Amino acid sequence: MTFQDAYDALLARWGVPVEQLNLGGTHVNACGPADAPPLVLLAGHGATSTVWFAVAQHLAEDRRVYAVDLIGDAGRTIGTPPRTVDDLMTWLTGVLDALHLDRATLAGHSYGSWIALTYALRHPGRVDKLTLIDPTECFAGLKASYVARALPTLLKPSPAHNESFLRWETQGLPVAPDWLRLAGLATLEPTTRPVRPQRPALADIERLDSELVVVVADRGKAHDPDEIARRASAAGASVVRIATATHHSLPELHAEELAGALLRAGSKGL
Repeated sequence: MTFQDAYDALLARWGVPVEQLNLGGTHVNACGPADAPPLVLLAGHGATSTVWFAVAQHLAEDRRVYAVDLIGDAGRTIGTPPRTVDDLMTWLTGVLDALHLDRATLAGHSYGSWIALTYALRHPGRVDKLTLIDPTECFAGLKASYVARALPTLLKPSPAHNESFLRWETQGLPVAPDWLRLAGLATLEPTTRPVRPQRPALADIERLDSELVVVVADRGKAHDPDEIARRASAAGASVVRIATATHHSLPELHAEELAGALLRAGSKGL
């Protein structure tokens, strides 16, 4: 099976009609009522926008969902890869402009969370609500053990190395074989190194005007869940903890809990 075949197979599992948009090279999978409040989803590195397949049908009941393939990453987006944070933010502004969204709710998982948070800090007038799903490099760094285990997937990318790493992190949870297949094939796609995250200061996050929800995977191995929850709460976020989730079992598993977090209004200071 090719990467594109695996991509289509996962997209077919969304459970709702999906409109595939090409916005000047950026690929967006859209669903939900056209006149509903917009929700822009940013996946983690290497996951592609199809990774929202389990939660999409819940969100599409009363949101217009726009799931974006990140530029420079595996997926169907094409264009000059960003080299700096400024490049990445300019690209995302272009995506929102092309969707005619003056303001929107942004949600991201993992690396996508860092992109969403950084954008909200730089362009507060464009973001009304923000949901960060087990965010990396937003409130704390990655664990050394996680980075060490991920090294084979970085130094010698292969489907086998990637599946081994994901099965280690998801700890026996029943992740979908077709999701593992796509994630593995993504390692063979021509991509560029992602823009290196610059962790924001907690004081800057505290000053966010956007309503903020942070979802924490309590069994995750990427970072210390308690530390993420503590720092997010201190920064004024409403924290949702999913007891059975790991970093990479989101957003595939725990769809109803995750949908609840994505659809709720964040509340600063709770």
